[in-house]
Amino acid sequence: MLIGEVSKRSGVSARMLRHYESLGLVRPSGRTGSGYREYSAQDIRRIFHIESLRSLGLSLREIGRALDDPGFAPSALVDDLVRRTAERIAAETELLTRLRRIDAADPADWEGVLHVVSLLQALGSQSADARQRAALSSVDRVPLPVEVLVDAVLSETDPVVAGALRWALARSGDGGRELLAEGLGSPEAAVRKRAVHSLAELPGAEATAHLRVALTSPDDVVRRYAALALGARGVADAVPTLIGMIVEGGNDTDAADALSVLASDTATADRIAEELVDRLARSTTGAGARGRLTQALAGIPGPTASHALVELSDDEDRAVSLTAAYLLRLRDAR
Repeated sequence: MLIGEVSKRSGVSARMLRHYESLGLVRPSGRTGSGYREYSAQDIRRIFHIESLRSLGLSLREIGRALDDPGFAPSALVDDLVRRTAERIAAETELLTRLRRIDAADPADWEGVLHVVSLLQALGSQSADARQRAALSSVDRVPLPVEVLVDAVLSETDPVVAGALRWALARSGDGGRELLAEGLGSPEAAVRKRAVHSLAELPGAEATAHLRVALTSPDDVVRRYAALALGARGVADAVPTLIGMIVEGGNDTDAADALSVLASDTATADRIAEELVDRLARSTTGAGARGRLTQALAGIPGPTASHALVELSDDEDRAVSLTAAYLLRLRDAR
């Protein structure tokens, strides 16, 4: 079969076939009486083999080795192809993400494009100072898209830079509340912690709703931080978690302070006092926990808490009874 017919049937140009021949990849088995290249069926099969291996990303040099070396083992080369392809996809994905973020920023001119590119590069810098400056300047000129700020705040390890990023988020309009809420379900504990911390600093009903959901998180850190934030917002749903924190001894002082804020409402104050008393009465509550629960009653106004302190002043646990008696004297003095 002549080169033109081979090119037509294989889809490989005559020029490329000649290039293959010059490299020694495939040589026509014969020549016609007029000197034209003539390919055998075996030659054509080799051409298709070459094209198949090219489709996997092999270089022509690698293809020649694969076809001509009888001891060639493909596993190592295939593993290398997998690695190279994964790296190329990652690089292309990163570029696509960057382009989409620039597009979302909607710069008016090339100066705006360069400004966004500069901020994106600074946010990815190894320098904490550079990242902080980028966060603080991200609300000026061409603001960065909110998803950029959310990604940055969820990955930031420096507390000062993280604070600057949360400030920028709060100034961005919607604050990325939905995206931060998605971070609460991250498989990485550090990301979940940053997400709830950021939501706690954002005002509004939407952030509060996400924090309510966070109260059901299996992550203790997320659940506790959400409870503290909700307590400060006057959301009584946080009461059980806050009392649990006092029992467990995790941020118990902060939890008691949050309960005292919630107790400004009379009905909530009675509910809190009743739940504190219930925990005190449980046989599973240890001595340390009973002491912390008694101290928490100090910030709860109303007759229910006062009555509980009267009873606790006669408690068989001397530390509890002394604490209760002291708190009663303070109440009487007020």
